[in-house]
Amino acid sequence: MNREAYLGVTSSATGRFWADRLDSAMAREAEAIAAMQGVPMILARIAAGRGIGVAGAAAFLQPRLRDSLPDPSVLLDMDKAVARLVSAIEADEKIAIFGDYDVDGACSSALLGDYLRGFGLDPLVHIPDRLTEGYGPNEEAIRALHGRGARLLVCVDCGTSGHQPLAAAARLGMDVIVLDHHQAPETLPDVHALVNPNRLDDLSCLGHLCAAGVVFLALAGLNRALRAAGKRVPDLMSAIDLVALASVADVVPLTGLNRAFVAQGLKVMRARERIGLAALADVARLDAEPEAWHLGFLLGPRINAGGRIGDAALGAKLLMSRELGEAREIAARLDLLNRERQAVEEAMLAEAEADALAQVGPEESGRASLVVSGANWHPGIVGIVAGRLKERFRRPAFAIAMGEEGLATGSGRSIAGADLGAAVRAAVEAGILVKGGGHAMAAGVTLESSRIADFAAFLEARLAGAVSDALALDALQIDAALTAESLTADFALLLGEAGPFGQGNPEPVIALPAHKLVDLRDIKGQHLKATLQSAGGNRIEAMAFRAVGRPLGEALASLRGQLIHVVANVGRDMWGGKPRASLRILDIARAG
Repeated sequence: MNREAYLGVTSSATGRFWADRLDSAMAREAEAIAAMQGVPMILARIAAGRGIGVAGAAAFLQPRLRDSLPDPSVLLDMDKAVARLVSAIEADEKIAIFGDYDVDGACSSALLGDYLRGFGLDPLVHIPDRLTEGYGPNEEAIRALHGRGARLLVCVDCGTSGHQPLAAAARLGMDVIVLDHHQAPETLPDVHALVNPNRLDDLSCLGHLCAAGVVFLALAGLNRALRAAGKRVPDLMSAIDLVALASVADVVPLTGLNRAFVAQGLKVMRARERIGLAALADVARLDAEPEAWHLGFLLGPRINAGGRIGDAALGAKLLMSRELGEAREIAARLDLLNRERQAVEEAMLAEAEADALAQVGPEESGRASLVVSGANWHPGIVGIVAGRLKERFRRPAFAIAMGEEGLATGSGRSIAGADLGAAVRAAVEAGILVKGGGHAMAAGVTLESSRIADFAAFLEARLAGAVSDALALDALQIDAALTAESLTADFALLLGEAGPFGQGNPEPVIALPAHKLVDLRDIKGQHLKATLQSAGGNRIEAMAFRAVGRPLGEALASLRGQLIHVVANVGRDMWGGKPRASLRILDIARAG
């Protein structure tokens, strides 16, 4: 990374060093991409800044699923899973789907459930209650599914570590298929087929997929096998919207196949043919064409709300709904639950941030990882709180809810370069955790409340080196500098051609050098709306979300009327029925 300070900013309002995302070699690569692809330099710079060479530029700028989709058989055990599902479909067997209570689990369950319904089957779908059942398959639920006639159990987005419950399923005479993506232990459950690109013995190089992506590949394999048997098969492209939603919500890298999933899935979603998603978009007041960030910030949280503080099955029911009235009713319930979740989150976050501030110190140079806990915290909200702490303090964070029976449950979020899933597995093996699992960027744990301090110490020792290395490279990387005159609706549309944006393909970061902060307004005591004016006199409004009372908000308030350098993401919204560019401020610094 080029360590020369961009615009001379070595310590911004948020304490960041600013740097050009492109070093000299990348800048030359950008010039070559622009010349060979015939695209504007800003698109070429975005591609080059994400490690895309000339050879890969066309695929980056126009991601196509047909160019990225692998042969499903490259995944270990996929052929066994497909063959067993084919026999179940042909024999009209009762199939049970056991999912997870998050967005990826709901989407995975709906993907497989809808597919099976297309063949006239009526699969049983079970989403466990977060509080009473916990994550993954459990014996009581499996026995109930068996009692309802299920002889084939398919676990989606879970099951890789479910040794005892899946052994119980086998004793009942059930065949078990696992379609998962979570990091796997060395010893796997003894099941009919366990398809997981993160198995230690899987060589598919598809470990970046979410569970819905794995399920989609299984359905592609099923289509191929059933077509060879002379059967008519569903159009899988109509289901790609669910893979897109799960990929964004589960924060998997939006590179390669995932990027194609999201790009194509957004196109399907814009047609509003899935009535559940259309109803959810309506209650979320999403009146523009959906973009990737809408999935992560508007739709995903509402689906998650059911699993966090309500009925965990609501998300999957909504996504599988075929009746408009039912879809609208479920969407309204999820929207209400989401508002309740936001109120609970606000109270928990205030307590968690105070604890975290004590750990990192006033200069934020203390602990490399954060573990906070509360006796009255809602277990369904801890993941969101952990994510907020990770974003604010730029280091791995766990939030843990202590229960009444001496057990605590927690969720963690990490930064690039610090593998949280591996650290949690190591803590399980060390006997500190009762159970735990996850992947590099997110993990969940169950432990005795008395061991929280031990877990915090273990995590610190395990991750300190990786976090130190990551923070040393933690410059705010900027793609280009422009003025307010350039930030038009057409420019925002142009930037979108480098999307979809998310983990692994971050939104472009645009600098506005030396713009005057002519106005600043408080929005609901949380956000700030700034009016910026260029040297040429053009004005543009920009939002600083969750900035009130934070270093960014305090800096903006102190610099009203002065020239500042602004760094922002650029989006596109509607105002008065017309499109316009919208800015989301990431950071500022005094100009001059």
